[in-house]
Amino acid sequence: MKNLKDKVAAITGAASGIGRNLAVQLAMEGCHLALSDIDEAGLKETKRLVGDSVRVSTHHVDVARQEQVIQFAKEAAEQHGGVDIIINNAGVSLGDFLETVPIEDFQWLMGINFWGVVYGTMAFLPYLRKRPEGHVINISSINGILSNPNNGPYCAAKFAVKGYTETLYQELLDTNIRVSCVHPGGIKTQIARNARVNKTLYDVPKEKAVLLFEKELFITTAQMAAQIIVEGIKGNRRRIMVGRDAKVIDLLTRWFPKTMVWLSAVQTRRLVKKYASPPLPGGLEA
Repeated sequence: MKNLKDKVAAITGAASGIGRNLAVQLAMEGCHLALSDIDEAGLKETKRLVGDSVRVSTHHVDVARQEQVIQFAKEAAEQHGGVDIIINNAGVSLGDFLETVPIEDFQWLMGINFWGVVYGTMAFLPYLRKRPEGHVINISSINGILSNPNNGPYCAAKFAVKGYTETLYQELLDTNIRVSCVHPGGIKTQIARNARVNKTLYDVPKEKAVLLFEKELFITTAQMAAQIIVEGIKGNRRRIMVGRDAKVIDLLTRWFPKTMVWLSAVQTRRLVKKYASPPLPGGLEA
């Protein structure tokens, strides 16, 4: 989809972060927008930032509820005369261990991060099929390629998004619909601050864990992430790696799969140890 002018893109999770910046970037390309989120105030601000150069509709949608996503697709198509692009971007984070995470918290995250992608894809595909060309963009993560401890539900969801999206690509090869899986690295958004945190490595308080992510791991701005994704859409790229950290981790994981799983565990422990309060005993190593 080399030319986005006068196309219509639907975006979930558009009230902040990557979703908001995608809306702004797509509008600069002349793309009309159907924006959804549960945060109505944030949606209103995104619409203000987009401006009046394109048509914009906003929709209050909980992507974990299939009936709301189906209604979103219907409204978007009715209000814009059709939909060409669906970007399943909405996501949340959860800090806990797979041994201790309450099943309802695990289900909450999967409902948004995985089922939200499935619901969005299935709801919008019939509308995309009616257009000369369509595009499904699903946001996975570098954690859909390499896991890290204390992040199991998130990693499980993002691995699932990767498998789902790659299979979708295979099944739609001979159609007018392109499919892209996006793998952002550490992006400067509010996802860590908004995370649901139950337990952390070494019992690091949530505020220290947030500081760790924002200082040590979040290296790419949401604006730059959106620019990379939009260029990937225009280039019909099947895999879109966002950030130099994502590109490096992807390559190293393909070259050294067993070593990288071990190294991710060790490095995560070493990073968290720096932020422990009070400091951990001198003899305690990762």
